[in-house]
Amino acid sequence: MKNRTTWLKLGTIGVVAAIIWAVAPRSSRAHCDTLDGPVVKDAKVALSKGDVTSLLKWVAKEDEKEIRAAFQKTLAVRKLNPEAKDLADMYFFETLVRIHRAAEGAPYTGLKSSVADLDPAVAAADKALESGSIDELAKEISHAVENGIKQRFQQALEAKKHNDASVEAGRKYVEAYVQFVHYVERLHQDAVGAALHENTQKAESKDQHAH
Repeated sequence: MKNRTTWLKLGTIGVVAAIIWAVAPRSSRAHCDTLDGPVVKDAKVALSKGDVTSLLKWVAKEDEKEIRAAFQKTLAVRKLNPEAKDLADMYFFETLVRIHRAAEGAPYTGLKSSVADLDPAVAAADKALESGSIDELAKEISHAVENGIKQRFQQALEAKKHNDASVEAGRKYVEAYVQFVHYVERLHQDAVGAALHENTQKAESKDQHAH
């Protein structure tokens, strides 16, 4: 029972994370381009240790050479004086984040000062990883999903009562209906999609071996 509850929590989180990615503005997803985001945090640690290895996970393989070169330049310049250190570090942060964003196919508009405006769900996901506990995040996400479904359902239900009153009323119902159904459809597809794809691949692999 405990394992089932855990998987339900994880499934809910995956559903909402996918929805946030699909419908939220790009600015709310871009916490990797902030000075207190995960990329820059890792960069600060790497510079203090003088080892670039831990940063390579943030870039594509073909970009490793550029990051290694920028890292070495930064290490050399930051030794000159405190002012040079600050400038060199910022140069490297900018370079690393820009290349990381490019690999994601996302635009780079400069480093932001804080993740204060980060979407609550993304911030909570980071917090869960830091604390090692998923319970609070699962609770918040489950609440958000429930409210999202109920709100769209009530709007569609209310519009349905008057959908034959006029063409305009009918269109309002169709709009509410589409929003409700598509929302639920995305939730369901994201909840079962990954598992279904994995099971399909396993079944195809078994068939191939059987033949």
